[in-house]
Amino acid sequence: MADNANYNEKLPPNTESYWTNTIHLPEYPCLEDNMQVDVAIVGGGITGITSAYLLVNEGLKVAIIEADKLLNGTTGHTTAKITAQHDLIYEELIRYAGKDTARLYYEANTDALKFIQETVNKHQIDCDFTHQDAYVYTTTEEYARKLEKEAKAYEELHIEGKLVNKLPFDLEIYNALVMKNQAQFHPLKYLAHLTKIITEKGGYIFENTTAVNIETGEHPTVLTRGGARITAKYVLSCSHFPFYEGAGLYSTRMHADRSYIIAAKVKTAYPGGMYISADEPKRSLRYATINGEEMILISGESHKTGQGGETLKHYEALEAFGQQVFGIENIIYRWSAQDLTTLDKIPYIGEITSGQKNILIATGYRKWGMTNGTAAALLFRDTILGKKSKYQELYSPSRFNLNPSLKNFLTQNANVVSHLIKGKLEIPQNDIHNLSPDEGAVININGQRKGAYRDKEGTLHIVDTTCTHMGCEVAWNDGERSWDCPCHGSRFSYTGEVLEGPAEKPLQKYDYKMIDNLTSEDSGY
Repeated sequence: MADNANYNEKLPPNTESYWTNTIHLPEYPCLEDNMQVDVAIVGGGITGITSAYLLVNEGLKVAIIEADKLLNGTTGHTTAKITAQHDLIYEELIRYAGKDTARLYYEANTDALKFIQETVNKHQIDCDFTHQDAYVYTTTEEYARKLEKEAKAYEELHIEGKLVNKLPFDLEIYNALVMKNQAQFHPLKYLAHLTKIITEKGGYIFENTTAVNIETGEHPTVLTRGGARITAKYVLSCSHFPFYEGAGLYSTRMHADRSYIIAAKVKTAYPGGMYISADEPKRSLRYATINGEEMILISGESHKTGQGGETLKHYEALEAFGQQVFGIENIIYRWSAQDLTTLDKIPYIGEITSGQKNILIATGYRKWGMTNGTAAALLFRDTILGKKSKYQELYSPSRFNLNPSLKNFLTQNANVVSHLIKGKLEIPQNDIHNLSPDEGAVININGQRKGAYRDKEGTLHIVDTTCTHMGCEVAWNDGERSWDCPCHGSRFSYTGEVLEGPAEKPLQKYDYKMIDNLTSEDSGY
């Protein structure tokens, strides 16, 4: 494979998500005046939009506020598989939570799939919805045994599926477990149609409106960075990471993972179906029709945010896999995604903390947000309407399954402490004057750790590398040109602005002109 410099030169023209690049969404205003509604929804992804759609259909007054542009977050960067086959999950759920819980998880995600299909049919939404069989496969003997256990779990839970020993393309495997009749779609075409219905029925949508806190009480009030306030009977926190944690301490109960996607035109015809490897490194496949041509979305290379090393190597690895199995003619798009995983792999959906029944949260989808996000919206609707849901206890944010939650809690927080200490002790060796255009690095300026990026025009952008969330030291992400925190997954642009939480404040910026004019002797290198 080519080295990073050469790979950078041959990057596809579209380094944003295919989904966001191929649909024009209307622009919505920023919230400027105080308002009162029945339900205030923070976050304009699949959970927030589906929740608003459901609630306006019940006659409620609803407002969505989105910190950035609608559907520009995790929902806009998904692989958009609609399936209850979430890697290997059911044998593990049976083992630590019991058959009833495992079955409920399957039913909740299957109900979500059915809801999406029914909504597509009801409104005749042109969103490339197609039924596909889903496969989880392995290329190692170790995971072959795990797949056999997962197949037995399917039997116990009465899930339709079976083991097979080959795939319909040229990849040697030990075995694969298939779940029939799952689906895929273009998520933004689907959700754009729902936003139209929301506004037609009197719902409000605001963009570039950042929620910063909640005043609790009988009628909680969402406070925004611009000063406007929304008072409601219920507040739904549907942002990627909860903008308001209450007493939930969600940053200690989840970890952030990044993964990578390329959209490629290939030489070998794709046989249909959706595929994911059980073993590492992750490899996930599905097709999409782009400009009338069938392309393959190849994704994987998952790692904890800020802990993945040189980002471009992950794209190179996906390209090498695609080349080996299908023969790549051209890469049209490439992008990355981030999602959160809870201690027991089941999302947190429901009351943010006990005693605050009118503030609800949805987070921790573990990269399966199309079904889990829809399941969250359906649960929110039932809660607000006073209906009992059989899924309430399953997703309850206050749950704590001793095994595996305690073990994972200790492991994750030990990892945080390790990276916190490592970052403070690390002495950067990079020299600011050696940075080429479009290159970033951690540097040493007068004994202080700083982050530097020289843009394509040669201008330097200098930031403090201390994350504004809990003080860990961020790392440079060369693929996305961002500063990523290895502790809790916060991400910042090269100018220091927050891209993803839990951090709320930007990195401190420094005057690049003054620093760039320093000589090596002046700066003490």
